[in-house]
Amino acid sequence: MKPQTVEKLVWVLLYGGIVLAALGYFVARGDENMGLVMQLGGGVAVAAGVLLIWLRSRMERR
Repeated sequence: MKPQTVEKLVWVLLYGGIVLAALGYFVARGDENMGLVMQLGGGVAVAAGVLLIWLRSRMERR
């Protein structure tokens, strides 16, 4: 995978995960289970973004 592609994916995962987790917080007031699923999904996306940041730091520069 190209470093530029990884960088784009990092931003999508980080910001998308944060937005999803925040939406899950508000949805949980009406539907607790759906809110929890959204929060966990957002957390997983943020964790994947952080993992890709680490992976990108280990890639060779071209």
